Amino acid sequence: MTRKMITRKSLKWMIALVLLAVSSILFVWNNYSFYERPIATITDVTNYEEEHVIDQFGNEDTIYSQSINAKIQNGEHQGQTITLTNHYSDSGAYDQAFSAGDDVFIWVDSFEDEELTGSITDVKRDHYLVMIAWLFLFVLMAVGKRQGLYSALSLGVNGLILSFALDIYLQASNDWLLVICAISSILFTVITLLLVNGANEKTYTAILSTLIVTTITMALAYVVLTQLNNNGLRFEEMQFLTRPYQTVFMAGVLIGILGAVMDVSITMSASIFGMYEENEAIEESTLKASGLEVGRDVMGAMINIMFFAYISGSIPSILLYFKNHSPLEFIVSLNLSLELARALVAGIGIVLAIPVGLYLSLYFVRRRRAKN
Repeated sequence: MTRKMITRKSLKWMIALVLLAVSSILFVWNNYSFYERPIATITDVTNYEEEHVIDQFGNEDTIYSQSINAKIQNGEHQGQTITLTNHYSDSGAYDQAFSAGDDVFIWVDSFEDEELTGSITDVKRDHYLVMIAWLFLFVLMAVGKRQGLYSALSLGVNGLILSFALDIYLQASNDWLLVICAISSILFTVITLLLVNGANEKTYTAILSTLIVTTITMALAYVVLTQLNNNGLRFEEMQFLTRPYQTVFMAGVLIGILGAVMDVSITMSASIFGMYEENEAIEESTLKASGLEVGRDVMGAMINIMFFAYISGSIPSILLYFKNHSPLEFIVSLNLSLELARALVAGIGIVLAIPVGLYLSLYFVRRRRAKN
């Protein structure tokens, strides 16, 4: 009877979520009136020109031209038809082809003789983002059940905290960025681990380990970079900022390493406490050896994950420089110096999280044994 009640309750929750998902998708598909910028739905597309181009390095491309008719969905010209012109290329770096049914943001150039003409400024993508978000949530819940839901909840809360922290920073002086990020990191750690894993010794150990390792890693990174006077780091891409780019870089490193350190810390804590709860008579030396084995298993994978996560963002720029015959040394120093520095700092944090998480877990296991 209880199992049937649980199944019915779960089914009701699932139906409610599906209805909410469908409703939200339908809403964003028709929410034109909520936008201040004019939006148009493309009704007809005609390709009328094709031009082959080649640059000084022998890179070939083809540029196409489109004549587009679209219906304006909001604003003072709502319901009227507008003629738009679009140019796109095979490479598609800064442009794209459009087809009937696409929703686009437009700029009205003129409306003489009741004929509207204009240009496309952006694409309306909110409905795709909502669909991907719901797909992510359903997959998360299908795999993680309640923990998956709490993981999504913690992600949303952390996003709000980050947005709030950035608003505070924009109103504060430049010196407060690292302080604001440090406080935010503490909140991220506590909220995420408590929501996902609950309030228990395993979670407290992971929180303590994450905060200790992150502090040590950031201190080491700061000392090393200060002593080297940031030699080898190319901040050119950050110099457009009106804030101290070195401080912004360190704040990014702090936020970046937090997730990796948190992951390793909870892995170490969960493995030690899991083995102890399975066999409370297990020897501490066995726990230590098993914990080190777990740490070695996750260490290589996590370091590679951080490396590829940082490097992947530079792939378009690297390819662009390669296609324009830039030297490899220049490409690496300009595009990868900051990413490699972030990956190295994250790697140090991952390695430190293994012994710190292990010995903190063993300490709390000893305390539990003493109580029993």
